[in-house]
Amino acid sequence: MSAFTAADVKRLRDATGAGMMDCKKALTEADGDYDKAVEFLRVKGAKDVGKRLERSTTNGVVVSKDGALLELDCETDFVAKNADFVALADRLLEIGLQNTPADAEALLNTEVDGQTVAALVEGESARIGEKLVLSRFVAFEGATATYLHKRATDLPPAIGVAVQYSGGSEDAARSLAMHIAAARPRYLTRDEVPAEAVETERRVAEQTAKEEGKPEQAITKIVEGRVNAYYKDFVLLEQPSITEPKRTVKQIVDEAGMTVERFARFEVGQA
Repeated sequence: MSAFTAADVKRLRDATGAGMMDCKKALTEADGDYDKAVEFLRVKGAKDVGKRLERSTTNGVVVSKDGALLELDCETDFVAKNADFVALADRLLEIGLQNTPADAEALLNTEVDGQTVAALVEGESARIGEKLVLSRFVAFEGATATYLHKRATDLPPAIGVAVQYSGGSEDAARSLAMHIAAARPRYLTRDEVPAEAVETERRVAEQTAKEEGKPEQAITKIVEGRVNAYYKDFVLLEQPSITEPKRTVKQIVDEAGMTVERFARFEVGQA
């Protein structure tokens, strides 16, 4: 018979968040050895995580610090507003700031406390009982303004923006970050727009114009208008300002004496 006490069970429960019967079984299988019991529960948890792979993660949190953004996703809003879940996101962000990985994939492969960040997330996923996904991470250097937005007052921030800039003021940069949160730009300048995206817009515009019976001599102008409209929708510097719709973001930024170097926008549940 394994030698362990009720206090041992409680200690294991407190450390892992597993159920009482699972902790008793783990200690029994491990002959009372605490470390082996933890390992037993982690293995069991890993199997549970595997069963949850097909679940969608449309809830979560975006956290920010010192010019960095991190998005951690989960399945339900109940977990999204759980203090342990938000604390995990903050911890992952700190690891990212300390190790400066290039992106979320590199962060997942980072070693911390004898395990990878991926294993850490997997272990927390098993403990919490939901699929957790570290979706995105970015860290900017230099002057950076960040903005976090909540979709609901009882939920943590689900949209995060970071803007790296030079010149201008912190207030102007933060105002721009708020614009980005609302306007959803994908690119900074039209030079960043993939050629295939532009070609798709041209093709769709041309085919639509022909099907609508537009005169052949007008099609070129219609196509260019469609492409320019695409730029206004998705290129930050060409978007109409949220605060001053008659002016472009570029006009606002230039007036502020600011140069936008790059930006990132994360939104939970959105690609």
